[in-house]
Amino acid sequence: MVSLLILVLLLQLAIHLINTLGSSAIASLLWTLYTRLPTPTSRATSEFRKLQREYLVVRKDLHATSSQDEFAKWAKLRRQHDKLLGELESRKTALEAGKASFERYAGGARWVATNGFKFFLQTWFARQPLFWLAPGWFPWYVEWVLAFPRAPTGSVSVQVWVMACASVVQLVSDAVARAYLLFASRRGGKVPVDMKKEEAVGGGVQTPHEKEL
Repeated sequence: MVSLLILVLLLQLAIHLINTLGSSAIASLLWTLYTRLPTPTSRATSEFRKLQREYLVVRKDLHATSSQDEFAKWAKLRRQHDKLLGELESRKTALEAGKASFERYAGGARWVATNGFKFFLQTWFARQPLFWLAPGWFPWYVEWVLAFPRAPTGSVSVQVWVMACASVVQLVSDAVARAYLLFASRRGGKVPVDMKKEEAVGGGVQTPHEKEL
């Protein structure tokens, strides 16, 4: 069985990744994956794309046909164009409604699997100590805070562990992001903004006398 300490850490990491990527991007990715499964929505999406290609071909032919020189052909293409356009709009409306419904259910399921599950852990294991502190290492008021709200004094509660994991994940994420930006800027030959500011403040600006020299 997975330790509760590791479970809370992984759960907090998942929540941070979801918040970093954005709910809209995740919903779009899930919708794309869902439309590739063998479902009625997938067939409807495939038929919509096929109809869209047909519409583009007819529209291209319509624009290439003169309404004066080839009126009969132009009128036939116009009728096909209007028919395909109307069918495209109706199918697009149906797909957009299905996508909105899917994103609503996916968002609810995502919240239940992350924040809802975290709330459940904080409630169910509120009285259970995750681990014990060494006796006499901390003052009584520190032990009371670490056991807040209902864990035994001298232990670390699940609420405190959740906050600690969230802080560590955020700090590590910020450190990784800054390290990546610094590495990318040096590899590309660009000076980071902070370094430019330091050069300007620390004497990077030449005086008129220095320019003459």
